[in-house]
Amino acid sequence: MFDNRPVRLLYIGGSGFDVRAQVVMRECVGSILESSATVESASLALINFSNYSLDEELEQLTVENGQKLADIFSTIGNVEHVRFGLSEEGEELSSSSALRAGRDAILQMVADQTDIILDASSLPRVIYLALLTSILHHLIPDKEADNALAAGGVNFQVLVAEDAALDGQIMAEDPSSEIVWVPGFSSAMQAESVQDWPLVWFPILGEHRLNQLQQIVKGSDIPGEAEVCPVVPHPSRDPRRADRLLVEYKEVLFESRRTPTSNVLYVHEAQPFEAYRQLLGAMKRYRESMAILGGCRLVVTPFGSKLITLGAGLACFEMRPQDLGAQYGVAIPHAEPTRYVVAAQAVSESKPDICSLLLTGAAYA
Repeated sequence: MFDNRPVRLLYIGGSGFDVRAQVVMRECVGSILESSATVESASLALINFSNYSLDEELEQLTVENGQKLADIFSTIGNVEHVRFGLSEEGEELSSSSALRAGRDAILQMVADQTDIILDASSLPRVIYLALLTSILHHLIPDKEADNALAAGGVNFQVLVAEDAALDGQIMAEDPSSEIVWVPGFSSAMQAESVQDWPLVWFPILGEHRLNQLQQIVKGSDIPGEAEVCPVVPHPSRDPRRADRLLVEYKEVLFESRRTPTSNVLYVHEAQPFEAYRQLLGAMKRYRESMAILGGCRLVVTPFGSKLITLGAGLACFEMRPQDLGAQYGVAIPHAEPTRYVVAAQAVSESKPDICSLLLTGAAYA
C-alpha cells in the first residue's frame, strides 16, 4: 500500500490505558519504514482525556501508554497532543461540547494528506464513532457521486487491536446523565417534525453495559412501543457469548418490551463489514416498509466489541440522509461512562488480532 509513492500521513490515536494501541502502531510504523515510501510528512494526533475516573494502576498505564506511543511514532514524524474534555482556557466542558470541540480540532488537521489512519484501539467508542463518521463525511461529501469511495485518492484506514474477550472484561461504570449524540446523528430524535414517526431501535449488546443502556432509554425518550432489534455477536470466538448477552438483557429488552426473539440480529464478531451489511440491510427494510406511515426513525446504540461497533458506524454513515426532506432519520445516542474498571494485568497481557479497514482511496478508483 505504501510502496513507491510519497506519503503525507495523519495518524489519529488515543492516549488511554489500552496498551493494545502500541501493538497496532508498532506494526503500522514498521510497515511504512520497510516499504519504499517517501515520507514527506507524518503527524500523530494523540488524543488525551480529562473526564474519566481510573484507579491508580490504570492511571499509570495511561501515562506509560501515551509516552510509548509518542516514542514509537517519533521515528517517522511529530506528535501533537489534542485534549478532549477541556476548553482552550482549561475549563471542563459538557460531554457533548467536548466531543464537538475535539472532533473539530481533529478535522482542522486534515489538509493535503495522502493517508489518514484512525486507530480505535485506545479510544472510547463515542469518540472513534464521531471521528469515523466525520472524516468519512469530509472525504465523501456526496455518497452518490461516481467513484465516491476513491475520495480523491486519500487512503482512509481504520486500525484496531481486537480482543473481544478483553473488551468484555472492561467495566463501564457511572454513566453520565447527559446523553451524548454522535455529531450529525441527533435530529432523528430531537427534531419536532419527526416525533410522530415510528421508531426502530437497534441496541448492539455488549457485556456489562446494562446501566448505560437504561440511561439512554431514559435520557433519549425511546418509547415503549418502539420496534426493538437487538444485535448480538454470532459467530463468536466464544460460542455461548450471544446466549449470555440475551440473558443479561432479558428483562429490559424482552420481558418489559415484549421483543420477539425473531427480531434478534446475529452479526459476525470478527467481520465488521458483515455487521455493516446485516445492520444496513435491516435499516433499509424498515425504511421501505414504514414509508407508508410517513417516515421512520432509526436509533442505534452501540455497546458491542470494537469491530462490530465500527461496522455499525459504517452502516449509520451510509444511511445518514443526504437532504433534510428525507422520510427517515438515523440517531446514535450514547451515555458515556465516567469510570472504567479492568485489571491492568489483563490489559497488559492481551494478545490482540490486528485488523485494518481500508475505507477510501485509490483501491476504490
